[in-house]
Amino acid sequence: MTEGKAGKIKLTFCVVALGILLMVLAVSTDHWAALSPRLERSNTTCEEAHFGLWRLCTRRTFVLVLDLEGKGCGITAIPGEYNCTYFKHFTTGEDAEVFQVTTQKEYSISAAAIAIISVGFMALGTVCTLLSFNKRLDYFLKPAGMFFLFSGLCIIISVEVMRQSVKRMIDSEETIWIQYHYSWSFACACAAFVILFIGGITLLLISLPRMPQNPWETCMDAPPEQ
Repeated sequence: MTEGKAGKIKLTFCVVALGILLMVLAVSTDHWAALSPRLERSNTTCEEAHFGLWRLCTRRTFVLVLDLEGKGCGITAIPGEYNCTYFKHFTTGEDAEVFQVTTQKEYSISAAAIAIISVGFMALGTVCTLLSFNKRLDYFLKPAGMFFLFSGLCIIISVEVMRQSVKRMIDSEETIWIQYHYSWSFACACAAFVILFIGGITLLLISLPRMPQNPWETCMDAPPEQ
C-alpha cells in the first residue's frame, strides 16, 4: 500500500467516524419524533411525547394559554411531570395496550431490529478498516466499504419504517396525537446514512487496483516474447 493510498483511507475513515458517532446517537436516543395531542377548552393539562427506537417519554404540563386552533398544547408551564418507559416489544398485556395502539408495535420492532443490523455492519466495517491499515491485510478494505454501505442502507430503511409508523399513528382514529415533527435523533440517522453510504463507496473505489495513467505503460512493461 502506498503512502498516498493510506492517507486517503485514513481521511475517509475520519469522515466515516463522524457517521458512526451520529449512528450511535440516533440509535441510543429517543428524540426521533415529537407528538402533540388535541386539546379541548376544558383541558387544564397537556401531555406531549417524544420517542425513539427503545422508549417513549411523556411530559405532562399545565396549560397557561390554550391553542384556539387545537393543534397543540399552546403555552404551557415548564418544567412538567416527565416520565419515560421502555417499549415492551416482546410482551403483551393491558399495560402495553395503549402503546401498541398508538405506535403500531410491529413497526417499532422492525425499525429497532433493522437499526441493530445496521450497527452490526458498522462494527464489522470499522474492524475491517482498522485491519486494512496493515499492508499485508489491505484486502480488508473492500469488505469494509461493503459493510459501511450496507450499514447506511439499513439505517435509512429503519428511518423509513419509523416514518411510516408515525404517519400511521397520526392517521389512526384511536390515538390522541394530531401533530408531530421529527426531531434531532431522526436528523442524526439521516445524516449517518449519507456519510456511511458515501464513505462505503469511497472505500470501495480506493480498494480498486490502480489504473496506469498512460495506456501504453501496460504494453511497455510487458515482458518480451521468447
